[in-house]
Amino acid sequence: MVAQAFTVDLDKPLVFQVGHLEEQYQDWVHQPIVSKEGPRFFANDVLEFLTRTKWWAVPLIWLPVVCWCLNTSIQMGHTVPEVALMVVAGIFIWTLVEYVLHRYLFHIDTKSYWTNTAHYLLHGCHHKHPMDGLRLVFPPTAAAILCYPFWNFVKLFTTTTTTPGVFGGGLLGYVIYDCTHYYLHHAQPSSDPAKYLKKYHLNHHFRIQNKGFGITSTLWDHVFGTLPSTKTADKSS
Repeated sequence: MVAQAFTVDLDKPLVFQVGHLEEQYQDWVHQPIVSKEGPRFFANDVLEFLTRTKWWAVPLIWLPVVCWCLNTSIQMGHTVPEVALMVVAGIFIWTLVEYVLHRYLFHIDTKSYWTNTAHYLLHGCHHKHPMDGLRLVFPPTAAAILCYPFWNFVKLFTTTTTTPGVFGGGLLGYVIYDCTHYYLHHAQPSSDPAKYLKKYHLNHHFRIQNKGFGITSTLWDHVFGTLPSTKTADKSS
């Protein structure tokens, strides 16, 4: 006998359902449902609350941390122009991190119950419900966890006094990324570069999901050959 394919019930909490899709999960998660009302993830109210984040929480929480990091490098003897260069370096590094995470982690191919479940929590939910305004930015807890490996990554090529400044620049890059991501989904920009970036990002969601991994820019898509064709991008307008 052939086992009947699992069907997700959208009226019930989704997180512990999607893993049962197994090999069908990737096809399912990349068929978007365009609705501003997001699904329920967990039956538990506390866990459900932790998955929902207002976009303005990102700058509210992280910009003070950015300022603290930059001030730390200044207190360690660096001038403001020097710290400004650290910020530029940090933002540049973040753009690469943004691309690598999106391409190789957020779009990893999964098939088993627990890998499907983890992928859905990490990024699959965004592709399934791309207009869910409360799940467009990283929850603060998840972002805080990622800060630790990012700090250690920055330490590999910086000194004790420049690590805070470069890390602060990278964290600022993250804030720009998350706010830009929200803007591209919910605003209606009338001029470039925002208009182009919106078209480019929605093309990634609705037409060619294995290319166009940049959010704040298309730089690394150019470098690594994942830039969608101009013809494809134009069709998404």
